[in-house]
Amino acid sequence: LGWYSETPLYDFVLSFVTMQEVTATSRHYVDRLFDPDPQNVLQGVIDMKNAVIGNNRQKANLIVLGAVPRLLYLLQQSSSSLELRTECAVVLGSLAMGTENNIKSLVDCHIIPALLQGLLCSDLIFIEACLRCLRTVFISPVTPVQLLYTDPTVIPHLMSLLSLSQHTQEYITQIFAHCCKTPEHQTVLFNHGAIQNIAPLLISPSYKVRMQALKCFSVLAYENAQVSMTLVNVLVDGEQLSQVFVRMMQRDKPIEMQLTAAKCLTYMCRAGAIRTDDNCIVLKTLPCLVRMCSKERLLEERVEGAETLAYLMEPDIELQRIASVTDHLVSMLADYFKYPSSVSAITDIKRLDHDLKHAHELRQAAFKLYASLGSNDEDIRKKVMHSILLYYIVSALFFKKKSMA
Repeated sequence: LGWYSETPLYDFVLSFVTMQEVTATSRHYVDRLFDPDPQNVLQGVIDMKNAVIGNNRQKANLIVLGAVPRLLYLLQQSSSSLELRTECAVVLGSLAMGTENNIKSLVDCHIIPALLQGLLCSDLIFIEACLRCLRTVFISPVTPVQLLYTDPTVIPHLMSLLSLSQHTQEYITQIFAHCCKTPEHQTVLFNHGAIQNIAPLLISPSYKVRMQALKCFSVLAYENAQVSMTLVNVLVDGEQLSQVFVRMMQRDKPIEMQLTAAKCLTYMCRAGAIRTDDNCIVLKTLPCLVRMCSKERLLEERVEGAETLAYLMEPDIELQRIASVTDHLVSMLADYFKYPSSVSAITDIKRLDHDLKHAHELRQAAFKLYASLGSNDEDIRKKVMHSILLYYIVSALFFKKKSMA
């Protein structure tokens, strides 16, 4: 091809030809869904499943060519074999793992009611496939969470499916954790036995199940006195729920678990269910949240830790005093203003993009925590102001020296 192979026109032609080939292949997959032989349809769906794995272009093409309505039709037909219905649910779940536009298309095709209807089947493997797809759809930010609450029979039925397997427990609790956004949602889940049904999952042998159950309690307890007061009296395998949360904050537990357990106890405390001078708050929750603010933690964890700590001690002067002398918290927060790092010191563009993305969140979290720390005590306020002033003086000297170099 010589010089022609290096021209932009060649790249465009090659891209166009490739796209045409992909589209033709996609059309072939969709056509097979209409084959009069059920066995050929099943094989077509299985081949489609293998073709879309990790291929967003193929997923988008199949959606544009009308694969979703046909897959949903086959999934809902009682005449379809269970294997075919299950494979349809798996393919739909894979399509949902593409772009946000994919999710929008699936929701517009009424995938949620179809999958919820599928949960009435008695076959566990099919139920798990439907739940896995529902989980993927509902955790997307473009999916309206209210769709989970449209039919009043859905939540109680999901509660009844929790006992079937670890997979149903993981998927359902993750759906609940992502779709509980308002006090009304909290009330619906509470009234249908969320606490009694989810509490035993905190001691599940599966980490994923324990973590999703913990996240459920975090969103249920947030600014909700009724839920928080109930949680205080819950026993899990003979142990108070608050003590289960305390164990989950131990240093040997994953950071995600420590932070979420601390949020649960924070919300219960702010709702009045746990006293601010309780040992589980003073000796466990507050120190855990301070640890989350250290520079050893990921930027996202530091933001979440600082904001949760600010919320915990906002109304209580004693907690503010304790926090101000714990692990050099006040001076530790100065590090929150060091992002993004100097561009010249960063060779990894992804790292720079990450720092830029979280710089505003870090500063906002630091100011929230500073405000909470100094809201009642003059001595703490002076310490906070001194820390901020010192940081800006050092920063000014650094940039002045750098500009002179």
